[in-house]
Amino acid sequence: MHSIPRPSGKVSVGYFTNWGIYGRGYKPERVPAQDLTHILYSFAEVKEDGEVKLTDAWADEQIHYGNDSWNDAGGPNLYGNLKQLYLLKQQHRTLKVLLSIGGWTYSENGRFARPVSTPAGRQRFVESAVKLVEDYALDGLDIDWEYPRDDNEARDYVELLRMLREGLDGLQHKLGVQPPHGFELSIAAPCGATHYEKLRIREMDQYLSFWNLMAYDYAGSWDSLAGHQANIFGPTPDALSTDRAIRHFADPAKGGVPTEKLVLGMPLYGRSFLNTQGPGTPYSGVGPGSWEAGSYDYKALPLPGAQESFDPQLVAASCYNPSTREFVTYDTPESAAAKAEFLCVNRLGGSMWWELSGDKPAGQGGLVHLVHKRMARSETGVDRRENWLAYPTSKWENVRKGMQA
Repeated sequence: MHSIPRPSGKVSVGYFTNWGIYGRGYKPERVPAQDLTHILYSFAEVKEDGEVKLTDAWADEQIHYGNDSWNDAGGPNLYGNLKQLYLLKQQHRTLKVLLSIGGWTYSENGRFARPVSTPAGRQRFVESAVKLVEDYALDGLDIDWEYPRDDNEARDYVELLRMLREGLDGLQHKLGVQPPHGFELSIAAPCGATHYEKLRIREMDQYLSFWNLMAYDYAGSWDSLAGHQANIFGPTPDALSTDRAIRHFADPAKGGVPTEKLVLGMPLYGRSFLNTQGPGTPYSGVGPGSWEAGSYDYKALPLPGAQESFDPQLVAASCYNPSTREFVTYDTPESAAAKAEFLCVNRLGGSMWWELSGDKPAGQGGLVHLVHKRMARSETGVDRRENWLAYPTSKWENVRKGMQA
């Protein structure tokens, strides 16, 4: 029997990307820790033999931030983003940090599927991933495999989660971690039927602390018509929508996942369509975006001259400029407030955000803060379990000492 650490209330989960410290200038000091229960540090990759590795040594463990000394005795010592996140854990004791493995780039072309298709690859994956939790003072793992393509890969996924849960249980025992503490295991779950219908949901659920539903990217440059990218409800019952995905995961005949384990993902970016009249109409091209064509940070929206609008039937928001004919689909304070109400009324597990660098400050329309505030008033409140700080077997001397000089 596995001891699955479960949140005590609603979670507020934010992805922190290790590449965000460069062009975006989004460093750990900007994380709204008071409005989060979990940070998903992304992404680690899976090597061909199954080894899970961090992807940017400079950002993850080497860069020296403000108060970091260049003259620390002993060593080796941890610096970089992961030291800063440990310090955040010390300052905000209910903030947990999980390592997210995979993501779109590290999943495509079989980069995730191949290594976990063999017992040896899965074993290497688990040993190396659990070792990263132990060395970098983390609170668990998040698996972001996009996406299993058939039943063989779905079976591999279940077996991988089973072994990861056993590995995390073993680490808990080794470090003397006692409930309600515990090392959590979550996944990024698809909301498109072609992907989630392939998953062995019930078998997966027995190993997971919660499911982060990727309830966005329902529309984009891959489509022939412009559309909303993160609508709760669809215009028809079989249309792509968050409600349809939730009903599938929770359906006792299909997944049977308790709704309090389903976490509603929301975008901190908008997707652009040019030369269009809006949802359901043709378009030609996408806007320049903030960092890549077609995608704007939420903090850059609405675009100059565009008018924001909210569709209460779909629970979807957007902005549109009739003179430039550019339509951008994203969450606004109005749609985020409606989604916060939706997740509270339907007793979902909380909110998840991709990704934190796109948000506005709390006092200027920040969505993470807005939704956290509503969840804090819900009947369960937000998850108040404390993180874990004692890692005496870490490979880093300053982690072993709890960052005490």
